[in-house]
Amino acid sequence: METVTRASLVEQIYQQVGLSRKESAVLLEDILETVMAALEQGESVKISGFGTFSVRQKGQRSGRNPKTGEEVPILPRSVLVFRPSQLLRAEVNHESLDLDVDDDND
Repeated sequence: METVTRASLVEQIYQQVGLSRKESAVLLEDILETVMAALEQGESVKISGFGTFSVRQKGQRSGRNPKTGEEVPILPRSVLVFRPSQLLRAEVNHESLDLDVDDDND
């Protein structure tokens, strides 16, 4: 299984859109910077048909040191959450997505 990298994304943009490799790299960096800036400000980023990136705040909680069993506080923090769209989920699972709404009022 191959890993998708920035370089491979730039190459895909270059081949499919027709921009130069340098222009493709600049475009990708601009998109990634826009997404990161929105997330840093606590905004959600929704990419239709792909999914939603959002930042969630986790409160302080207690945890345990696995070696000593001693209780230690886990400080509040922000975590990045990704929720895939139904379309992406279906694609990954090789399923067809039924977009029809079924009536249960037969």
